[in-house]
Amino acid sequence: MTTLARPAKADEETLLIAHLLRRAGFGATPGELDNYRPMAYADIVEALLDPGPSSTMPTDVIFRLFPEYHAATGIDACTNWAFRMITTDSPLEEKMALFWHGIFATGNDKLNNPQAILNQIDMFRRFGTGRFDDILLELSKDPAMLIWLDNQTNHSGSINENYGREILELFSLGVGNYTEDDIKECARAFTGWSVKNAEYMALQGQKDSIWPYSRISWHFEYLEDDHDEGEKTFLGETGNFNGEHIVEIICRQDAAAQFISRHLYNFFVADEVPVPSWSDTPPRDAEAIAMLADVYVESDHDIKAMLRVLFNSDFFKQAAYEKVKGPVELIVGTLRLTREVDSPSIGMVSALTEAGYMGQLLFYPPSVEGWHTGEEWVNSGTLMDRVNFAASHIGNLDHPGIRDLVDRVVASCGPQPSPEDLVDKVLEFLGPVYASSDTRASLIELVSRDGAMDASAYPNSPEFDKLVSDLLRMIVATREYQLV
Repeated sequence: MTTLARPAKADEETLLIAHLLRRAGFGATPGELDNYRPMAYADIVEALLDPGPSSTMPTDVIFRLFPEYHAATGIDACTNWAFRMITTDSPLEEKMALFWHGIFATGNDKLNNPQAILNQIDMFRRFGTGRFDDILLELSKDPAMLIWLDNQTNHSGSINENYGREILELFSLGVGNYTEDDIKECARAFTGWSVKNAEYMALQGQKDSIWPYSRISWHFEYLEDDHDEGEKTFLGETGNFNGEHIVEIICRQDAAAQFISRHLYNFFVADEVPVPSWSDTPPRDAEAIAMLADVYVESDHDIKAMLRVLFNSDFFKQAAYEKVKGPVELIVGTLRLTREVDSPSIGMVSALTEAGYMGQLLFYPPSVEGWHTGEEWVNSGTLMDRVNFAASHIGNLDHPGIRDLVDRVVASCGPQPSPEDLVDKVLEFLGPVYASSDTRASLIELVSRDGAMDASAYPNSPEFDKLVSDLLRMIVATREYQLV
């Protein structure tokens, strides 16, 4: 990997805070960084972990302003969520919902009921940093998941193994840490975990008779008469287990501690190989995984405790720009920076459609494995989409966030900035963005050519604005801007 240099004008503490806010959220505007600078790093971590009630626009207000954001159709429903990501003052809450959505990948292409997935996302907000046991238990009762993996057809005496298999393989333990018999016994324990009036609700939902107020959603129902009350042997333990017992046993396994630790590392620290390869590929940083797994055990499986240790660790602090931005991270981070989104609009639907072109349309994972991350996000086609989107928004000086960025560059550089100073300051206020020596040299060449830095292009002139706009567009087209 090419060595990336830290921005010359940015101090170490600002770089560290910006790194934290990119990973624990979707990046920070220069104004947000100003607000955080007086705080100690550890205190910022605590503020992110315990933000208090979010001031996000209430859902009913969103629907009144733009009814299409309701869950009547798939793309509008996930745009509803993206609007919350962009406008929230509790970014880690939304980032954790995105984290769990990638693991417990639930697809509207099968459900045809996006309101059910919105309800699932809200469950992730409420339980996403709590005990892993509680998250798995709520997931096992979640109507979207029950329909997605067919547990409403899992009956005593006629089991459906889909959920029993995936809760072990993809949600908690990983391949190699259970047997086929464990899958069957797990499925038996989850018999009777169903949704109320599934067939009727599906038929009613297809009518769309109450548009734009969404399709009717399902509700969890435990059917005691349909539950297998027989003795079961699961992961070496025997008893008359129900789903709650299965979740408790799963979460006590060392494999669960390793599995969730590796997921947290992959999402928040540095890109790993895809999950199907974990059984035969060692972790990128075995010591980091062991540290997180120890916290999992010592904290009684508390995700917040694991995040606290992760964000304060040296391995996290030293991992700036070791990850490729996911499409949703790129879209949301860009629109938070430009500050162009302050109310629901059709433009947000277009933005989320762009995320789909880049390979990540929310609510539509490619499979039960979710999305493969890292370098798999970027190919010749998706790279063009990523660059075009970022350039069209960040290069637009009419957006308030970009206008503020340019004004800060002008105030910082003075009336006659050198090409080097201009490039360094734009890199600093835009991220700060780390850049290789070759990239920095190319940027300096851009602002130096053809007399671009002549007196006519000094601040407060249209020529200077065009120069900075061109510079911003070139930065977001670089390889470095695809990293986080």
